[in-house]
Amino acid sequence: MEKSNRLSRELETREIAERPKKWMPPQLLPDPIPEPGYAYRWIRISTLNKADATNLSAKLREGWEPVKASDHPEIRLFGTTNGQFQDSVEVGGLLLCKTPVEFTEQRDAYYRQQAEAQMQSVDNTFMRENDPRMPMFKERSSKITFGKGI
Repeated sequence: MEKSNRLSRELETREIAERPKKWMPPQLLPDPIPEPGYAYRWIRISTLNKADATNLSAKLREGWEPVKASDHPEIRLFGTTNGQFQDSVEVGGLLLCKTPVEFTEQRDAYYRQQAEAQMQSVDNTFMRENDPRMPMFKERSSKITFGKGI
């Protein structure tokens, strides 16, 4: 009996040859492989082929820096090499940028504090208009009591 070079039936699986179960639209912007300690974001550098220097300079001053296409070969096919940023990933007027996670956490804390200060101001203004004889806002509470029964 001659031995064949075929795989045993246990090693053959239908999952290998199986098609995707559900169609999904392609991603318009590819996601880079995350790098520990960095947050990624697509920054607008142009709209309708007109450069948006104001937005770009604001983001660069905020701490975002363009990602090099050579650092992310998984999305290199999507990048362009013409334009202001030679070795960068640019898709449809958007530039892939990164910044340390500490910066994003500090920015989020700053804007959270701004929002809380605004809410405090609104509450103070609202309560200043309040009159104890006819309250606009009344703290509601409920009590549960148990009777002795009959």
